[in-house]
Formats: sequence, C-alpha cells, structure tokens
Amino acid sequence: MESYIQQLFAERIGGKNFGKEDKIYKFEKIKMARREALKNNPGRELIDLGVGEPDEKAFDIVIETLCKEAYKSENRGYADNGIPEFKHAVSNYLKQVFDVDGIDPETEVNHSIGSKPALAMLPSAFINPGDVCLMTVPGYPVFGTHAQWYGGEVYALPLLKQNNFLPDLNAVPDDIVKRARVIVINYPNNPTGAVATKDFYKEVIEFALKNSIVVVQDAAYAALTYDSKPLSFLSIPGAKEVGVEIHSLSKAFNMTGWRMAFVAGNSLVVKAFATVKDNYDSGQFKAIQKASITALEHPEFTEKIKDKYKRRLLSLARTLQRLGFDAHMPGGTFYLYVAVPKQTKNGIVFDNAEAFSHYLIKECLLSSVPWDDAGHFVRFSATFEAKDEKDEQRILQEVENRLGALAFEF
Repeated sequence: MESYIQQLFAERIGGKNFGKEDKIYKFEKIKMARREALKNNPGRELIDLGVGEPDEKAFDIVIETLCKEAYKSENRGYADNGIPEFKHAVSNYLKQVFDVDGIDPETEVNHSIGSKPALAMLPSAFINPGDVCLMTVPGYPVFGTHAQWYGGEVYALPLLKQNNFLPDLNAVPDDIVKRARVIVINYPNNPTGAVATKDFYKEVIEFALKNSIVVVQDAAYAALTYDSKPLSFLSIPGAKEVGVEIHSLSKAFNMTGWRMAFVAGNSLVVKAFATVKDNYDSGQFKAIQKASITALEHPEFTEKIKDKYKRRLLSLARTLQRLGFDAHMPGGTFYLYVAVPKQTKNGIVFDNAEAFSHYLIKECLLSSVPWDDAGHFVRFSATFEAKDEKDEQRILQEVENRLGALAFEF
C-alpha cells in the first residue's frame, strides 16, 4: 500500500510522482557508467578528466589557522551573517586582486556557506510567479532551479563559439525582457573557459539599467585567468548600481570542502541576501571564516595553483589537437571545452555529447562531462589527480594513447 506521504510532495519537486520518474540526470548517469566500466575492467586505471574541484588540499598556513582558531572558545557560537573581520578581508582582497575600489564591508559584503547556497537563496528575494530569470547556458543550473520553484521561468542565453561564448543580449525578445527580473552570468565561464571583457560587462550594466534587471555574476573562477589580469564585474563603473558578484574560495584556494564564499556589490541586493540567509542558516563556523581570512591575505597561493593548471591545460590542449580536436587554451577556469567528433573511423556515430562521453568511459576509462545545451561539447578538467609533474605527463600520455586508438572523424 502506497504511503499517504506520496500524495503530499510539492509540485516543485515532482508532486505525487516524486521518486517515480525514470529520468536520470547526466551526472548520475556518468557515475553509473564509471561504476560499470570499473566493474568490467578490474585493475585498470580510470582517468577522471571530469572532476570539477581542485585535486589538492588547502595551503598549510590556512589549515594551521583553522586548527588554532577552532580551539578558541570565542569561536564556538553562531556566526549569523558573518564576522566583521572576514568582510573587511573581502574588501581588501577585491581591491588587491581585482582593483575594485570602495566596497563597504559593513553594507556591501556578506559571507555564504559556499557559492551554491548563495545562488539558491537569491531567487527568493527577486522571483515571483511569472517572473523571468535570464541565464547563460551551458552553465550551473542552481539559480534557475530555484527560480522555477518560486513560479518563475528561465530563459536560456546560449553561449556559442562564434560569439566567444558571450550571450547575445540583443537577441532576447522584448516580451521576455519586460518580465525579466534577474540575469545570471558566470565568468570566467564553466564549462567554456571563456573570460568576459570590460566591454561586455559595460553592455550588461547598460542592459540592466535600461530594463530594471538585477545582475548576478557568478565569479567562482574569477581569480583563475591565464593571459590577463583577473577582471571583476564590480571593477566596472555602474556595476554596484545593478547587482552583485559571488566569489568562492573553493577554486582559487583549494578550499572546496570548506564551504566559504561571499556576495559583494549592491547594498540592497546584499541586504536582501542577508535577510534570506538569516532564515536559512546561522553562519559558517567562525574558525573557518578566520582561516579564510588567511587565504584571502595570500593571493600568491592562487598564482601557484594557476601555474599548475596552466601547465596541465596547455599539455592537454596540445594532446587533443594532435588527435584532431579543436582544443585551445582557455582564458580562465581549469576546463577545456571541446566539440565532440562525429564518429570513429570504424563507424561508431556520436549523435550528441552524452553519447560520446559515455563511449569514452566504456571504451577508454576516461571520464568527462557532456554538454548538449548549445551544440555538442565535452568538458575536460585539469584537476585530475597526479602525484607530481612526472605523473602528470604519464597520465596525459595515457590519455593520448587511449584516445588515439579510436581514430576519430570530425
């Protein structure tokens, strides 16, 4: 007999059909395919080029600060909307690394327990039923998921290679613009690796001002740029009038599991976020906030991290180029975003990126992430685990050997 609880689930998560749907999301499909490949190939190494988090722990001085601060009695209590010291460290960090002047730590900064919760909470401050959220795709869907849960709609802004993976704001229909309340952008971009330009940010600001739209710039990879100085949306005149930027310590400081991020920019948006957040959590552990201050005071840590990713990305791009892929060093992030081949020379056809990605897992024990939102691409990550530089080269050579044996046609 079916439980009465089955009839009580909210429509936003599936209603009475919650848990009954056959739909399996791509990341779960990948996990299933990996398990099957390992089962069928006992003892063979699976090379994970799909992982989206750093492969190393945080720097020792950051860990030492956490240990020291965790012992202090004054750090035991609720942090609520964050400690003042962290907010001041954020303001200084934005100035030092991104040349962002005038961020008021009292009113224009708030911490978040990771950037994902910030993206999940903000829709409740701005989205009513029928409102539209503009979102770049492919991309991280969390803001859009919650916008839809509040009765809003998501309008996708496709990121295409011919536009340098920047959205075409002029292509948004007038009726959509009239109902739009928020535009979510993400640069440097996951998964394309594209970086934004000052001109693009100026265009976004003008678009937002003209149409009364809030800008949310997901800056999780902001410090990871390779051929140019890191660029913050907030460094552009007028940015604070229209929105906020969300930064994460996960990628830039090897602190993924620490769950530490911050929202900075427009004081009204920050206040709204703080109000919503105050009804969700009681703040991150103060010792973690103080360890995060140590990290923010050492941006040179990010430079060391970037050196490793740049070395790996260049090598991986060259490897893929030799095999016929249109692969190029990205402007930022630690990802390569490459179009999938049409088929193998022996006739295996790939209708989409998901099919190609699953073929790589099954035949090569190489894990990647497929994206079929705007063309058919896969994302390869430079965060694969390697013991040292020699081991890096061994892994990359193994990648070339396995892919080269398949003889792709483009």
